[in-house]
Amino acid sequence: MSSEVVDTNPYSRLMALQRMGIVDNYQRIRDYSIAIVGIGGVGSVAAEMLTRCGIGRLLLYDYDTVELANMNRLFFRPEQVGLTKTDAAVQTLSDINPDVVLESYTLNITTVKGFETFMESLTKKDFGLSDNGSGVDLVLSCVDNYEARMVVNQACNELNQIWMESGVSEDAVSGHIQLLIPGETACFACAPPLVVASGVDERTLKREGVCAASLPTTMGIVAGLLVQNALKFLLNFGQASKYLGYNALKDYFPTMDLRPNPQCSNSVCLERQKEYIKMKPVRDVAAKAKMEAEASNSEEASLHADNEWSISVIDDCNLDNTITGRDSESLPEGLARELPDADDLQRPQTTEDTVAFTGDLEDLQKQLDALNAA
Repeated sequence: MSSEVVDTNPYSRLMALQRMGIVDNYQRIRDYSIAIVGIGGVGSVAAEMLTRCGIGRLLLYDYDTVELANMNRLFFRPEQVGLTKTDAAVQTLSDINPDVVLESYTLNITTVKGFETFMESLTKKDFGLSDNGSGVDLVLSCVDNYEARMVVNQACNELNQIWMESGVSEDAVSGHIQLLIPGETACFACAPPLVVASGVDERTLKREGVCAASLPTTMGIVAGLLVQNALKFLLNFGQASKYLGYNALKDYFPTMDLRPNPQCSNSVCLERQKEYIKMKPVRDVAAKAKMEAEASNSEEASLHADNEWSISVIDDCNLDNTITGRDSESLPEGLARELPDADDLQRPQTTEDTVAFTGDLEDLQKQLDALNAA
């Protein structure tokens, strides 16, 4: 990944984030693998954004095909109707950035066979070993139903896999993203949706002839928030949101932290919670040491270090001598000042100047008295 600023370099604008100090090492993105489950309105746009960002490897999961009804969204094109969404995505993404390794899986993860294939693909270590020991660094859930979200939740809990969940409301004017870290944050079963918590069967909410609304704007915004959060998490810049909502009608972005439920119905989640609590003292010591090191480095660093923009700080005590660049008393030969020098006007008057000025006033007064007497 070159940082050379030329028109033929597709990564020059991305590497500018590193030159400007936003990201310490943007090139690390080439080492990461991300799995996207659900290549629909959010997932397809998220896949395109990550491809343009130069991600190393993308795993794509979906069982559906492209339809004309999908044209109200971004990414898919009319000539791709009839193709599986995964094949259509690979076709488009490989043209955008051939450097990205693409793996497509046309399957339904909610079936027994589909779940097994899903788990096997996540644990493959052909590309590189992630920090948690699985074959991917992050899973992005972009599915549109509760059952599929619960399957992703189960798989990530079993693999101790960090993942992000996303969703858009059926009226197309709100959405959300959520970061789920097994044991540290609430899993998807810790805080189930209202329809599930109230015992309502999701199948009863669907009516024949009625489909959910879909706006490419809302889908695109949620996809952007999802990918932005993924980049911040992987490349360690800014602050990754644990939960970020979006209300299009009011342009409202609520945030919150969702802690794990000690009475979660998912047994694997409870195991992850125990592991997290057990390792908390070690993490606290490491965090304290890191903070102390950063504080020490900031104190030793120069306040006004040199930089590539040639910006420097000078002592303002020498400004008077450096503004003109020459002696203010000297004039070119043959020139004389018509008006007094500004420095002379600002000097306090001496006693002699005051006396001379006073004498002039007395003479003027005598002349006025003589005129009045005449």
